[in-house]
Amino acid sequence: MQTFQINTKEKREATGDLFGIFFEDINHAADGGLYAELIQNRAFEFDPIDNKKYHALYAWMPCQLDEKNGQTDAADVSLTILTDSPYTKKNPHYLRITANSAAAGVKNLGFNSGIALEGGETYHFSCYLRKIDEPVTVKACLIGKEGQIYASCELTADASDWKKYTADLKIAEGTSCTDANLALVCMTPGSVEVDFVSLFPAHTYKNRPNGLRKDLCEMLEAMHPKFIRFPGGCLVHDGQLDENARDSMYRWKNTIGPVEERPARRNNWGYNQTLGLGYYEYFQLAEDIGAEPLPVLPAAYDPHHQRKVPLDELGPWIDDALDLIEFANGDETTVWGKKRADMGHPKPFGLHYLAIGNEEVGEGFTERYPYFHKAIREKYPDIKLIGSASPFAAGGEYERGWASARECGCDLIDEHYYMNTDWMIANVDRYDNFLSSDPKVFLGEYASWGNQWENGLAEAAFMTGLEKNVHAVGLACYAPMFANVDYVNWRPDMIWFDNHQVYGSVNYYVQSMFMRHQGTHRLDFTVTEPELEQTARLLAEQKIRESAKTISGPIRVLVNEGQGVFFEVTVKNHDTGKLHRFTDCVCGTESENRAASYENAVETGVIPKDWTNYTLTMKAKETEGKKGFLVYLGEASDHMLWTLGGWQNLDISMEHFKNGKGACLSEAMFSAEKDHEYELMLVVKDRTMKIYVDGEEYLDTIDKIPVPKPLYVSAALDEVTGDVIVKAVNITGNSQTAQLALDGVNGTHNVLVEKMAAALSDENTMENKKCVVPAVSEETIPDGTFTRTFEPYSLTILRIRQ
Repeated sequence: MQTFQINTKEKREATGDLFGIFFEDINHAADGGLYAELIQNRAFEFDPIDNKKYHALYAWMPCQLDEKNGQTDAADVSLTILTDSPYTKKNPHYLRITANSAAAGVKNLGFNSGIALEGGETYHFSCYLRKIDEPVTVKACLIGKEGQIYASCELTADASDWKKYTADLKIAEGTSCTDANLALVCMTPGSVEVDFVSLFPAHTYKNRPNGLRKDLCEMLEAMHPKFIRFPGGCLVHDGQLDENARDSMYRWKNTIGPVEERPARRNNWGYNQTLGLGYYEYFQLAEDIGAEPLPVLPAAYDPHHQRKVPLDELGPWIDDALDLIEFANGDETTVWGKKRADMGHPKPFGLHYLAIGNEEVGEGFTERYPYFHKAIREKYPDIKLIGSASPFAAGGEYERGWASARECGCDLIDEHYYMNTDWMIANVDRYDNFLSSDPKVFLGEYASWGNQWENGLAEAAFMTGLEKNVHAVGLACYAPMFANVDYVNWRPDMIWFDNHQVYGSVNYYVQSMFMRHQGTHRLDFTVTEPELEQTARLLAEQKIRESAKTISGPIRVLVNEGQGVFFEVTVKNHDTGKLHRFTDCVCGTESENRAASYENAVETGVIPKDWTNYTLTMKAKETEGKKGFLVYLGEASDHMLWTLGGWQNLDISMEHFKNGKGACLSEAMFSAEKDHEYELMLVVKDRTMKIYVDGEEYLDTIDKIPVPKPLYVSAALDEVTGDVIVKAVNITGNSQTAQLALDGVNGTHNVLVEKMAAALSDENTMENKKCVVPAVSEETIPDGTFTRTFEPYSLTILRIRQ
């Protein structure tokens, strides 16, 4: 039995704002999600540049109301999109409805299955109307699939100029539905022009106009996050350099002021952003849930398409950063502080953190970041500045980001990685040797690949490592946060929803437990174990290492979406001198674009399992294509993937895939050239790997073996309450008994126990939202030293009341 001796008398480093949340508009997290607007394409601005299937009338359909037969799509109406005289040039499209018979018009389909209506709720409707010739009475109504009208109002379009109309539509008690539409029909034949059709529930979060969806915000508030990072994510820096371009980078100044003046933009995840949820609303949300705002701004560089603002033209981009700080923190006598006050928030928001760049790669970022850093530091020395360390956990671009952060004197540096559970367990101690004198780590995006309890448990173990290393880790947030179940771009995700319901994944509850029980200061502890038990445990761990220490199996090669040849494939055993020569092969055909997958790769040979010290060499040439090569090593269920070219043909990497879930071990910049004959070499020593291309070393990495500990433990003091907090994670299938010895704690104490335990494959779903959730209980301990048994596959938090 292990003993954990916890020193409660001496508080160590402050935990600060360690655990927070990250919002990115991915998976329709904003429009159709957190942003409470119920009308999709409210201003007729959807465009093929957003998504190839989009057009200005996307989500709108002709509609005819019939009191006897309900609504029908076979409407006697003409719908025309115009741009010659819009309400605002920022959103130039509007709709002309020409009704050839009474009660003809248009309806909006909403998101998901339609518009969700709650019995007894009021909905704020608004639109802009303009008459063409004679005044026209327009009926706005919420209608069901069978034509039933849940609520309606009549508006008379009697002005030749654009005029805003508003009405409250109340739903009768007991008439909830999830598939309504909003119809706008002309009560008599005639023509009318329409723009900015909007429908909001009256009860948004905090009842704010242009507000947010109440149930989703309450999920966030319940977590008690210390900060919220926004608005992304890749959407921050992916786009044109021209701020007025429809597919521009995300520019915060386009997201404030009246919603009608916020230009619609392409979201790089394949849909449209209205920007109704903008920077003012993000700051307001942070304030409402008690979290520090942490905005991310682009660094005038798009790594996705290698677009760069010339260094001598960075001024407006740097001004954007300086003006944002003034918008958040300036008083009403400042230009941007007044703009905030005019929007309804005279008091400054209190911005303390600012990130420049998001998982950047290439010199384009490290050339430009210092200009931002210098200007911001000179004007606002108290703002904590955050650099970027690429989307990889190691390798050339990761090191480039760290070198830049050290040189510039960043307060924090943003690390991102998505890994399998094996990597999480093997790297719990990742930050043990990071220096407190370096910039602190901001783990701005991380997750394991999945929403099962196995994932939540691995993340919990990893988070104990973050807590124990607050000398080096300043901030951390799981990503992504939201996913609309009908519009998924990426998974896993923390919170899932549709148009009327929401549930938290197991990952959500793990994050929430750590946030609510973070404490204010880390506590030291030592671990001791009886000699015989320790010996047995160490022998068992050694067997795990020995059984997993080889990188072997089939060698499979593939030209990534092209064609080419691999030849002179050899592997040499450095222990025995034995040399195998394998099959040359041609990959791809002139008429076929080969899919990048293990199944489509060509096997050239097999490395014996007992080979632990060897060199694999080959030559490769891409004759058609633009993404380079893939080299697989191992079985389909457990293999290494060596990529040369990769995403956008920009990098070289080594990944470990287990049961389809990957962990990128290292990465560097590399672009494959067509018709170039490459000499490739992989040198393996147990789990270490060195990769060479044309004699140049690109990667030097190790695939750490996950060796489970009996328990993963962290301890903290809550200085506000005086409570001692102990977190214990048991990732094994056996109960683990340990003694907890709290120095400085004597006599009887009440203990709050919050615990999650489940089978590894258990998962919360829309059908079973509470499959795995925390259980809370109260216990009493007779003294500061006590014994406790921790269930298999469990996360337990003990809050010892003082």
